[in-house]
Amino acid sequence: MARNYPVGVFAPVATVFGSDGELALDQFRSNLEWYATSALDGVAIMGSNGEYPSLTTDEKLALIEVGVDAIAGRKKVVAGTGTESTRATIQLTRAAAALGADFALVVTPYYYKPRYDRAAYVRHYHAVADASPIPVIVYVMAAYTGVDLPVDTVVEIASHPNIVGIKDSGGNAPKVGEMVARTPDDFAVLAGSANFLYAALCLGGTGGILALANVVPDLCQQIVRAFHAGDHEAARAMQFRLLEPNAAVTTRFGIAGLKAAMDMVGLHGGDPRPPLQPASDAERTQVRRIMEEAGILARV
Repeated sequence: MARNYPVGVFAPVATVFGSDGELALDQFRSNLEWYATSALDGVAIMGSNGEYPSLTTDEKLALIEVGVDAIAGRKKVVAGTGTESTRATIQLTRAAAALGADFALVVTPYYYKPRYDRAAYVRHYHAVADASPIPVIVYVMAAYTGVDLPVDTVVEIASHPNIVGIKDSGGNAPKVGEMVARTPDDFAVLAGSANFLYAALCLGGTGGILALANVVPDLCQQIVRAFHAGDHEAARAMQFRLLEPNAAVTTRFGIAGLKAAMDMVGLHGGDPRPPLQPASDAERTQVRRIMEEAGILARV
């Protein structure tokens, strides 16, 4: 029997803060209720775009609780539960499961990177998976953590029956293809950015956890649907259309740009938590122009 594994388009939802820097849970709930009516297959709470390193444990639990309640079973809920210690990761993963999350997204520990070898990562992920009541997704975000798991390590980690996928944000097509080829058929390889969603699908990926899906979930889903319908021309065309907007809310302007774009489409974005800085007026103008040129926003 195939395992429960993540398929389709997930939005790594932004955490919303008030002007005082505290969680704005009502606004967060409003966003999640809108995502629950979109074409998304699921949401990921406390991914990188959720600013999880800036949150306390109590805040993380509050976000999972509110998010699960707002989604109300209409989509899958992935909870980011990775920390720097195996013990703390297990504790948070169990808590997320108790609150109703469907999957745990576990980022690679990175602080003691010089002392972490293949055995350390395999031991960490297998221990978490042994203790987790819900399936585990490995999260590789080398741009932030400096850790890029080699394919051999991913294959060994994937041998655990409760580890069901990987979100890899590197955009390395040969690596994506090799991970798909060497892991079980029911192991999900997810694109970590919308800029290579179509390529990942062509190589056998199952979908993506995409920052841009916070802003245009239905357009991201169109790539997947066109691909599965065999309409590669439409899938490529949409992929190309979304390249500039995706760059704007990821590498170019980061989380501040993402939150600005969310504000522009009528969602609650607001400012990131310091030390991250909000988008400047000039950056907001550029984000708006890029979105207008892509047809995401009407020209004003």
